[in-house]
Amino acid sequence: MEDKKLTEHLTSFGLTGQEAIVYLELFRSGTSNGYELAKRIGISRSNVYKALEGLAEKGAAYTSEDTSRKYTAVELEEFCQNKIRSLMKKKEFLMEHIPKGREGAEGYITIVSDENIKNKIRNMLVKAKQRVYLSMSIYYLQQFEAELQELIVRGIKVVALISVSDEADSQKFLNNMARIKVYVTTDKKNQIGIITDSRHVLTGELGKGRESTCLYTGQRNFVQVFKDSMKNEIRLLECNPGMNK
Repeated sequence: MEDKKLTEHLTSFGLTGQEAIVYLELFRSGTSNGYELAKRIGISRSNVYKALEGLAEKGAAYTSEDTSRKYTAVELEEFCQNKIRSLMKKKEFLMEHIPKGREGAEGYITIVSDENIKNKIRNMLVKAKQRVYLSMSIYYLQQFEAELQELIVRGIKVVALISVSDEADSQKFLNNMARIKVYVTTDKKNQIGIITDSRHVLTGELGKGRESTCLYTGQRNFVQVFKDSMKNEIRLLECNPGMNK
């Protein structure tokens, strides 16, 4: 994997860009001091030492005293798990102490970018209590296999309207989803739609990176219209039994 991607992911765990670069070199080279790292990386010694101090404070590096202070990278698994554990504790505190928000009618929310849309889909699936209807290409549906399997275990009704580009590649996935009612329909391209518990809808496009946009709402009228549209599509597909599983 390219260093740029590794650095980007490390910054998600609270490191600055420069700290991530120094951590990667320290991880590769083993115990080193700031002078040695600066020579290898090509960054000024002052910036390297500043990054090393930051790594030590954030639990990403250990220090040892010899003729000069040396640093050793904390194993990646340990560093990441410590961060996740700390965040979980902070989450518990926030959930317990955050003030109650004012309740009101649900409006329309625009969600942008593939990452944010996928996260919203996963959260919708996790929170579903009775039924889930999905409409998308099987390429996108496969990306939520873990959440779909959990729905099956929980006994949640799941219906999927999918388009399939390669039946051979899709068959194994469909076999794993044996308890999901699947209808094969026309090419969905980037279009997606989800209804959970007849209460919430997410609809729009996925697969365009930061340009992807979806609408999320709990407005009853919109949910009902979207639900009726999906039901009509299912009725049409049921008129052609050979097209669905």
